Amino acid sequence: MNYTEAVAYIESTPKFTKKNGPENTRELLRRLGRPERKMKVIHVAGTNGKGSVCAFLSAILTDAGRHTGLFTSPHLVEITERFVIDGKQVSHEIFARAFTRVMSVIEEMMADGYAHPAYFETLFAVGLLIFEEAQVEYLVMETGLGGRLDATNLVEHPIACVITSISLDHMEYLGDTVAKIASEKAGIIKEGVPVIYDGRNPESAAVIEETAARMHAKTYRYEASMSQILGKTDKSIDFLLDSGYDERVRVTVPYPALYQVVNSSIALIALRVIEMERRPSRSDLPMDVRHESGISAAQAAASIAAARWPGRMETVMPGVILDGAHNADGVQELIRTMQSMQDASASYISGEHFDEASDEASRTGARRVTLLFSAVSDKEYEKMIQEICEGVQLSDVVVTQVGGARALSPDTIADAFRRYTDAPVTACADVREAFEMALSRRGDGILFCAGSLYLVGELKAILAE
Repeated sequence: MNYTEAVAYIESTPKFTKKNGPENTRELLRRLGRPERKMKVIHVAGTNGKGSVCAFLSAILTDAGRHTGLFTSPHLVEITERFVIDGKQVSHEIFARAFTRVMSVIEEMMADGYAHPAYFETLFAVGLLIFEEAQVEYLVMETGLGGRLDATNLVEHPIACVITSISLDHMEYLGDTVAKIASEKAGIIKEGVPVIYDGRNPESAAVIEETAARMHAKTYRYEASMSQILGKTDKSIDFLLDSGYDERVRVTVPYPALYQVVNSSIALIALRVIEMERRPSRSDLPMDVRHESGISAAQAAASIAAARWPGRMETVMPGVILDGAHNADGVQELIRTMQSMQDASASYISGEHFDEASDEASRTGARRVTLLFSAVSDKEYEKMIQEICEGVQLSDVVVTQVGGARALSPDTIADAFRRYTDAPVTACADVREAFEMALSRRGDGILFCAGSLYLVGELKAILAE
């Protein structure tokens, strides 16, 4: 089966199967030879930020010469974005070869009465085969939905469990309170495995600490007081991390969003915890499994500064930012970033970051903010729109349509905006035309493209052309 055929098949999977119990996926992994047991897994869960933490950890380990795999979701343009080895997306050929092998095992399972794995379960198995074949030493692995019942939770012995910020999202599956959602995310915690987590929310922190105590797992908590902002530009933030787990280190995170200060801090703490937890090698691993990384704080900070995570507050052109915020917490972080970049006084904090752009902003006052927005029907789009309009002084709004069967009419989205803002609002169903229109209206201000990862994916494909 070639790449095109493999992608067409897997994209059709939701049409004829559903998510299965863990025993089904466990059998698939057993028949594949339990590839997940042949690498050191760092397991990352959370509502927001887990992909960024994974990207930062992968960059640090790769730059230090560790043979590293990265498994994330969703993809924005190509399905192979989910599988990265030493910083490079795997080839179509590698994906097709692993997929063909997984399919042969799936056919055997179905002949024996097992169910066909669901979309994510299949991709998880494909990824494990890809990383096994490449003989990666470390696998930085992001959960799909939730944690406790996620396919990735079948990894029995990760070397660390990381839990990022937790907020209300996917409530129909995970629960209607932060505590309930935290309980699902904390389901990745394993017996005796260290837990690094975002401790800023007391409600989720209490659940994580309680779960970790039951599992005899030591916890390492990130607090906002550990990060001191030193300077900020439209492209990056400088901060000092003083976690108490390592020496103080100055870090430049290559994004204008404050939440990336949190995510990069959690990644740096996780790295140091992995180094501190020097447990004996396990006999089931064929390679040297020392848990110390041997990577200095300065080395790790340099890797953070060079790391990139597509579609999450990503500057793709001067003054043009893509962000996949699509839940309550993500929208609040989007608003904070928009406010800080609109306010000329916040465009720089220290003299080291004073440049011509911020000088011009300081003379002219608040900058124009144009918004290109879209959302899908199963998100609380009107609430998102209301919060953005109440939090940011928008100069112009262009809305478009994404999401296939889940798509919202641009006119519906436009009507919602008009209820909350006096800024001009234009509906344009074609994403390319909408993007060009928003660019033309940006002027010398800032264009944010946000509301859905579907929108970000389509724009990334357009920009790639």
